[in-house]
Amino acid sequence: MPKAKPAKKKKNGRPPAASPLMVRLDAESKAYLAQAAELRRLSVSDYVRTVTVPQARREVESARHETIVLSADEQLAFWNALQATPRLTPAQKELGAVMRGKR
Repeated sequence: MPKAKPAKKKKNGRPPAASPLMVRLDAESKAYLAQAAELRRLSVSDYVRTVTVPQARREVESARHETIVLSADEQLAFWNALQATPRLTPAQKELGAVMRGKR
C-alpha cells in the first residue's frame, strides 16, 4: 500500500494551497452533514475535514499494522454473527450426506 505523502512546501517555504474535493451526496445525506456541522458550529467543509481525515488516518494506520478496527456497534454485530447458529444451504446438506455415505 502506498504511503500518504506529506504536502511539499513551495519554494517560498509555504505549503501549497488546499486542493478541492468534490463529493456527490443525496439530499438526505447532505442535510445530515449540514445539521452535524451546525451542531459543532462549523462549516460543512470544516466538519467533513475534521471527521473524515482522522478516520482515514486511523484506517491507513490499521492497514499498515494489519489490524481491523471496529466500532462498538460493529463489534457487537461481529460477535452476534459468530455466535449465531449457521443455516446450511441445501447443497451443503447434500454434501454432508454424501460425505457420511448416506447418498
